[in-house]
Amino acid sequence: MKKTLRIGFDAKRAFYNRRGLGNYSRDVIRILSEQENENDYLLFTPSLKNAIHFPLSSQCRIITPSGLFRTAFSSAWRTFGQCKEIREEKLDIYHGLSHELPYGIEKCNVRTVVTMHDVIFLKQPELYPFVDRHVYRKKYTTACQKADKIVAISQQTKCDLIEYLNIDERRIEVVYQGCHPVFKKRFDETFKKAVLQKHDLPDQYMLIVCAIERRKNHELILKAMQAGKLDLPLVVVGRPSEYKNELLRLISRYQLEQKILFRYPVETEELAAIYQSASLFLYPSLYEGFGIPILEALVSEVPVITSKGGCFTETGGDAACYVSHDDAEELADAIGRITENRALASQMVEKGRIHAALFSDEHIAESLMAIYTQ
Repeated sequence: MKKTLRIGFDAKRAFYNRRGLGNYSRDVIRILSEQENENDYLLFTPSLKNAIHFPLSSQCRIITPSGLFRTAFSSAWRTFGQCKEIREEKLDIYHGLSHELPYGIEKCNVRTVVTMHDVIFLKQPELYPFVDRHVYRKKYTTACQKADKIVAISQQTKCDLIEYLNIDERRIEVVYQGCHPVFKKRFDETFKKAVLQKHDLPDQYMLIVCAIERRKNHELILKAMQAGKLDLPLVVVGRPSEYKNELLRLISRYQLEQKILFRYPVETEELAAIYQSASLFLYPSLYEGFGIPILEALVSEVPVITSKGGCFTETGGDAACYVSHDDAEELADAIGRITENRALASQMVEKGRIHAALFSDEHIAESLMAIYTQ
């Protein structure tokens, strides 16, 4: 009979982040509480005010700051004040799900794990302000030094941790992430048509899902549409930033106003239907730690075009088509080949279905529990 473990998670991102780090945090909590339901899972968060609601099993319990001072300075509690609660709860494991561990946790008589997603701020420093780079380096390095074990979400991230932060590779385990189960759900045509109608989307389109920021490289798609004189519209789903203004200028220059459709926000179930209705998924990002939208697209049975190099071949396997992140004509050619060749598109979908099975909930839970029980 397996020993019941008391596992604590830094769950702030789970309750307050709707992007990759939040999705990863929610997914780890969901997978472990479903697959390893004999354990106790304690979710440490500085607050629940205006938090994201997601299902929690009976094995999960939320821990928030106690006492007037901790409550008044809840944001600082996450970094400097959690140790009191960690000691009181007598945890076996504390897992920092997004690059961090609390200050002083090495004195709490608890084993620690930290998940490292990427070190993009070191690989592409031009994308980050100087102060942010300094803070991230200090925070990431400290967490890796303190942790008993480090989880990297891809082999690429593991290699980057070794190269940029000089981490001993023996302390790093690669555990791939999964994706929300809603993307595995097959929606009927009635629901999909209703979603397309609600968001005023055409029957056929290319899709990109990610924050609208420079690293995601949306402009390459626009240049490819111009270079290849492509008629298939592009649906862009993601939180906008200042970078969107640059894209709008490029759209105007290329006279693509009628072909580019920005949609945000979109509910998760509706997003899954938008994935499943797409003709093609594009993800020409410059760099990622994992690239979870690629997996979401493969699970949704949509052909994928993404970037050469980095982690992308880990996530996309032999199912995706890979192009240079700075070659618009190569991307235009790949789009044309896949959209005009149904046999090729079907072959990519079938390979994607097989490759996506490597990221199952069962495998992720087994891998994480193997680390915890060490």
